[in-house]
Amino acid sequence: MGQPGIAVGARVRALRTERGISLSALAAAAGIGKGSLSELETGRRNPTLDTLYALAGPLGVPLASLVDFQDGSVVADEGFETVLLHTERTAEATSEVWLLRVGAGVTRSSPAHAAGVVEQLVVLAGACRVEYAAESVEVDAGGHAAWPADVPHRYTALGDAELRAVNVIRTPV
Repeated sequence: MGQPGIAVGARVRALRTERGISLSALAAAAGIGKGSLSELETGRRNPTLDTLYALAGPLGVPLASLVDFQDGSVVADEGFETVLLHTERTAEATSEVWLLRVGAGVTRSSPAHAAGVVEQLVVLAGACRVEYAAESVEVDAGGHAAWPADVPHRYTALGDAELRAVNVIRTPV
C-alpha cells in the first residue's frame, strides 16, 4: 500500500484514541499482535485485508472509514482485491460499495461486523457460495445475495473463473 498504508495506520490510531481504547486492548479484541498493531499505526507495516476487517469490528466502524472513505482505495490479499467505489453516509447508516475480484477457488472469510450490519453481493462474472450462520447460498453471474454480516461469514469463488462482484455493506449508525 505504500503511502496509503501510512494514512491507514494514522486513521486506526486516531479512531482508537477517539474511543479511549489502549493499543493492548484493541490488539486483543482484534486478535492481532500488539507489536503488529503498533507497526501498523506508525506506518512501518502495511495492513492486510484480514487485519483491517479485524480492526473495524472492535473500533465499531465500517471498513471504508479505515481508508478514510477515499473512493478508489484498494485493499488486497493473495487472490483477493477490493476497490472502494463509493461511500454514502446518512444520519441512519453508512453504505459502502466495493468492487471485488476473487481468484478461482479462493475463500474470503470475514469476522462478524458490528450489530445490524447487512451485506449484499451482486455477481458480475463467475459464481460464488456465500456462507453465514447456518446458511449457504450459491450465486451465479447476474444473481444477488444478502445476509446479516454481524455474524462470521465467507464467500468462495466457485469453478475455474475469477469472481467479480459488487459488495454493498450497510452499517447502521
